[in-house]
Amino acid sequence: MEFLADPQIWISLLTLTALEIVLGIDNIIFISILAGKLPKEKQKKARQTGLGLALITRLLLLAGIAWMAKLTTPLLHIHEFAISGRDLILLGGGLFLIAKSTYEIHEKLEGAGGHAVAPRAVSFAKVIVQIILLDIVFSLDSVITAIGMANQLWIMVTAVIIALGIMLAFAGVISDFVERHPTLKMLALSFLILIGVSLMAEGLHQHISKGYIYFAMAFSCAVEFINLKLRARAAARAA
Repeated sequence: MEFLADPQIWISLLTLTALEIVLGIDNIIFISILAGKLPKEKQKKARQTGLGLALITRLLLLAGIAWMAKLTTPLLHIHEFAISGRDLILLGGGLFLIAKSTYEIHEKLEGAGGHAVAPRAVSFAKVIVQIILLDIVFSLDSVITAIGMANQLWIMVTAVIIALGIMLAFAGVISDFVERHPTLKMLALSFLILIGVSLMAEGLHQHISKGYIYFAMAFSCAVEFINLKLRARAAARAA
């Protein structure tokens, strides 16, 4: 147990846990949006199932670190451009995010304008399948970060479990908050399109610094929270 007295171990664990939480926020938002299509009594179960599957996916990927390393091996070449398994997953995941988010935005705007048809019933199984697809994409990004941040498997596993536990505890709060504020949901969907573009760029070997993406998201959230405050004050004055 002497390794527990090593401050580097704790710094690595805390840093990695914080990063896993940050990387998991977009996962929570998308799970919340998908779960919101279900009846109220099934939404909590869908969120818990989705995050539980995310934990299993990440632990399986961590257990297969040797397999993860092979994902960067080129599968085919187009002229001088090499495409690996990781590239295909990122490209597919990015396209899925962009398409799904665009469809959700279209549905919200058309519905608000009175042009949309009555919403179709969504099955629990369909929502879970979509969550699994997203979990694979987000887990890949999360696990690659974990491998780059820590050298010991138990640190990676502990950080992932702690992060998912914290996200599970606050998923309901985040989901309810997003549901109460339609403009925030639209902003969240816009973020997911941004993340989808970033994933596709990574798949095409065009790196976009996550610092730029997180800054843009943080700035947009700050502006939106100011708008929420102003609307709340205006409503209080009107009352």
